[in-house]
Amino acid sequence: MFNASSIIVGLEIGTSKVCAVVGELGADGALNIVGLGQSRSRGVRKGEIADAPAAEEDVRHAIVEAEQMADAEIRSVYLGVTGAHLRGFNNRGVHPVVSTDREISEDDVQDVIKNAKAINLPAQNHVIHAIRQHFLVDGQDGITNPVGMLGSRIEVDVHVVHGNLNRLQNAIRTVKGLQLEVDDIVFNGLASSLALLTNEQKELGSLVIDIGGGTTNYVVYANGIIKHTGVLAVGGDHVSNDLAYGLKVPLSRAEQLKLEHGANFLDEAAKGQTITLSSDLGLPLKTVNLGHLRRIMALRLEEIFQLVGQDLEQAGALDYLRAGVFLCGGGARIPQIAQLAEQVLQMPVSLGKTNSISGLKSALDQPEFATAIGLVKFGSFHQRKRAAKSFMADGIKSTLSQLFRRG
Repeated sequence: MFNASSIIVGLEIGTSKVCAVVGELGADGALNIVGLGQSRSRGVRKGEIADAPAAEEDVRHAIVEAEQMADAEIRSVYLGVTGAHLRGFNNRGVHPVVSTDREISEDDVQDVIKNAKAINLPAQNHVIHAIRQHFLVDGQDGITNPVGMLGSRIEVDVHVVHGNLNRLQNAIRTVKGLQLEVDDIVFNGLASSLALLTNEQKELGSLVIDIGGGTTNYVVYANGIIKHTGVLAVGGDHVSNDLAYGLKVPLSRAEQLKLEHGANFLDEAAKGQTITLSSDLGLPLKTVNLGHLRRIMALRLEEIFQLVGQDLEQAGALDYLRAGVFLCGGGARIPQIAQLAEQVLQMPVSLGKTNSISGLKSALDQPEFATAIGLVKFGSFHQRKRAAKSFMADGIKSTLSQLFRRG
């Protein structure tokens, strides 16, 4: 049994699966994945809760399985969120430095960040993340930490991710219905990028595309910071729907065909080939044209990458991507998907691999677990910050008590 304070749990309530990953934070700060639980998702559509009782039951199954594997009691989770209502944009906050000596303090930094967050959002919207990018002091750009510098005006650029509060609360209430606390909510795309990207890749400029069942989340990093985020309400389930409609087969059979015979390119060997489907409930045997199947898949997936590319072009983010594109999510399992993405986006594309984490190889090597692993990593950063603040506070208390004793 693990020490409860060292346990961090990431929970993704996805369209096709619910996934809970348990991590343990070692005394040396190393993160180790010790448990994984998953359940087929029945109550989620396009990344959002559509049937609360069904979603709650699926979350319970995933949590229980993760607890058994990790031999630990789960009390709280870092919860991943997504959905077409989420938006990301860059904003700047400004704050005058009013101290007589013009030295910038930590309070000045907190005030300018607060000003950057005070944006004119719709009343029903909630800020999920306000991620600082860099500071400016009297117009001097690219400052990472202005504390101690002299200046009369401090500015900060932040990337803000926000969404509809009620729609976010649906997922939170599902978790709380199981007597679990939510440590924080985290945008799924941010979590996936934390799991996959190294510091060098963040500096060079990278795009992470997470193709889930009902949504596609994406994040652009450059110069070590987040530059752009986005969500498309299109994912792997839409490929299956297209196949079911185009091939005139049930959705469950379309999903099976996608996984067993799917690809994004029609090679010469596939032309003219057919697949014979076994009979269901006495229905006659059916044959499916392999070329037709792959053409349908390629068109839908091509559209996903085109939409991402168009958004990045409008945001001026394409020029940043010197390290290329990294794919994850269940959709990354589709054969030859990296080649199709390369063709559409005109840059190097590879399947993302989790980094600087040890533990269960069964989870770490699978692209569909990147989000939940990233949620654990996000939680580990928070735990370390909290521990550092607590350590500093204890040190100050100890110093003050010694001073009072001397007095």
